[in-house]
Amino acid sequence: MNNTQYLRSLGQSLWLDNITRSLLDSGALQHYIDDYAVTGLTSNPSIFARAFHSSDAYAAALRDSAGCSMTDEAVFMRLALEDLRRAAYQLQPIFEASQHIDGWVSLEVSPLLADDAAGSVAAAAQIHAQAHCTNLLVKIPGTAAGLVAVDASILAGIPINITLLFSCAQYVAAGAAYLRGIDRRIAAGLDPRVGCVASLFVSRWDSAVADQVPADLRNRLGIAIAQRCYCAHRTMLESPRWRRLAAAGARPQRLLWASTGSKDDKARDTLYVEALAAPDTINTMPEDTLRAYAAHGSRHGAMAAD
Repeated sequence: MNNTQYLRSLGQSLWLDNITRSLLDSGALQHYIDDYAVTGLTSNPSIFARAFHSSDAYAAALRDSAGCSMTDEAVFMRLALEDLRRAAYQLQPIFEASQHIDGWVSLEVSPLLADDAAGSVAAAAQIHAQAHCTNLLVKIPGTAAGLVAVDASILAGIPINITLLFSCAQYVAAGAAYLRGIDRRIAAGLDPRVGCVASLFVSRWDSAVADQVPADLRNRLGIAIAQRCYCAHRTMLESPRWRRLAAAGARPQRLLWASTGSKDDKARDTLYVEALAAPDTINTMPEDTLRAYAAHGSRHGAMAAD
């Protein structure tokens, strides 16, 4: 059993925090699926922007779009969805075999909609309709307006990745938004099985306070916040409210660790992967971090539920 398979044996899913056309064209995604136990992937506008600028794979498509009447955002959405459909097709067998627990891809609504609930609801519906694939999560940020949009989108049956969560309180609010949407679906006589993950960003905390804490506390804040969120996650799954929804057929919202690549050159490059090994969670990591853990990661067992 290799290191990535070990994490899978603990009950953690490994998703790739990247999608590019070259990743698909080269066969690298299939390699990660076959050899590194990767079962999903996420993306965001920044990742696609870097891919557009750093790869020749999009050159022809961008040239073809130059003379058309499409807006820049529409061109971006068309190219992003082309890539994500291809990735979703590769992950479809995992999606079906896991009964829709794994095998997901993600695409984010425009960051300009972070404080626009109605706009986010409309954008999520549009992306969902344009994607034409069952295993795509629409990413909506966990702002106050975003959580209103999450509730409405879950009610509409749109699978959602609640992204850009940075605290336990924000994570709990994201869970509550999902539960409200599922409650409303059940009350309306609708199928409660709507996919949802909540993405907590970990390493950015440690980057933010790197120059404000003593050496022995560097790279510990993100992990501490993640531990609090995991405890809250387990508490939610044990609550009477969740048990009622689960009995009606609902699936649990999954806790996803995001931003798990180490940003400190003095820290282990596998620091967050090792610390956040936890059942019933997802770790979405950059390619470099995935390869590093596969090559020399340590196995410390699972994170305690408390």
